[in-house]
Amino acid sequence: MDIVLLSGSARKDGDSQLILDYFSKHNRWRLIDLNDYSFSYYDYEHANRGDEFLPLVKDIIQHQKTIVFLTPVYWYAMSGLMKVFLDRMTDLITIEKDWGRKLRGMGLGVITTSNGNNLGEDFWLPFSKTAEYLGMPYLENMHTLNGQGDLEKFRLAIESKTDKI
Repeated sequence: MDIVLLSGSARKDGDSQLILDYFSKHNRWRLIDLNDYSFSYYDYEHANRGDEFLPLVKDIIQHQKTIVFLTPVYWYAMSGLMKVFLDRMTDLITIEKDWGRKLRGMGLGVITTSNGNNLGEDFWLPFSKTAEYLGMPYLENMHTLNGQGDLEKFRLAIESKTDKI
């Protein structure tokens, strides 16, 4: 499994679960539900360095070549859980710099779901700019309506681009 799909959905029975179910059938994909981990908001004092964020992200860096974020769209933005995870990536450029450097060259992709097709290009900016800043190729993004879309096309694109990393 060289690709990890990180789900930031607030629930396990929504449209994001439909997407997880699809990817569960493909053995290159490791599925992680961020709800299964306990980590807190970014803290400038790093008082939370003992939570489960760093062990999780270090494990991902050690074993995967590509990270794909899966998030429902809430009020035109990523889920709160996904935002917290993305914010905590700051730990990898402050207190865990050696681990942050290991992100260079890893792929990054995003898949979203909502009940409307009204995402603007700016929605992807936090992901694409994070990838750029960390030296990660931004591979692909896709928005689905209620978990429905050409997931096969997205999967094949991510896998093909991961093979070139």
